[in-house]
Amino acid sequence: MDFIPDLPVLLAFGLASILLVITPGPDMTLFVGRALSDGRAAGIACIAGALTGIGIHTILVALGISALVVASPTAFLILKTGGAAYLFWLAVRAIRSGSTFRITNGGGHGHSLSRQWLHGLTVNLLNPKIIIFFMTFLPQFVSASDPHITGKLIFLGLMYDAITLPVCVAMVLVADRLALWLKSNRRVTRALDYVFSGVFSLFAVRILLTEGR
Repeated sequence: MDFIPDLPVLLAFGLASILLVITPGPDMTLFVGRALSDGRAAGIACIAGALTGIGIHTILVALGISALVVASPTAFLILKTGGAAYLFWLAVRAIRSGSTFRITNGGGHGHSLSRQWLHGLTVNLLNPKIIIFFMTFLPQFVSASDPHITGKLIFLGLMYDAITLPVCVAMVLVADRLALWLKSNRRVTRALDYVFSGVFSLFAVRILLTEGR
């Protein structure tokens, strides 16, 4: 099939993707936080939202739209400001209400799964670092003169989703197990609220400092 890259390219892309997936980021922080607070179903719903976002980013890169956004100072400023504001909101919410780590027995009932999916999608789409990452990462594995470049970029984006899914689900399952222990350790639970609030704030600052091309 013309849209499938050669085996050496697939192997190199797969290895690079695994290394990138296990690198901490706002998506991962959200997955773990939701799994701890609302159970594994909530965490997996957030993962589904983030993977949907990756699919959208892939299509935008393949069509060249992401390059236009990054090249426009106004559009890029709006994007990164919105993304940073959303992460700051999650940080403040964790401190004020402890919502990120409010352990309950009704796993997944703290928020609807559709809302959890939307959280994952929003954090992903409003992260300009992901746009820049996909603009620089995916094109490395295709030739600019390849007549099937669009199909290959989309294939690699879907492959990245396929690699991301089992890794993130494993993290969510581990977090879900830890939630049982955290229910009896309220001080640790509250401390984690502050830790993850700090992590979200740090990522928000990094997004604000991100520069376009």
